[in-house]
Amino acid sequence: MKLKIHTDYITLGQLLKKGDLIQSGGEAKGYLNTVEVLVNGEKDQRRGRKIRPGDVVETNGVRIEVE
Repeated sequence: MKLKIHTDYITLGQLLKKGDLIQSGGEAKGYLNTVEVLVNGEKDQRRGRKIRPGDVVETNGVRIEVE
């Protein structure tokens, strides 16, 4: 899936919500602690991680390309 953002970056927690992987921002911490999330091929659990256009996030069988 491709996700277009209109700012310089989006946080990993916000991306999970916009990608419909979690229902609310409050779920991000629990999700990141229990489900593996790869940012550009590297595991990351920081919900505040800045995701910029060109980054790729993979989790739970879903690949999100940020534009």
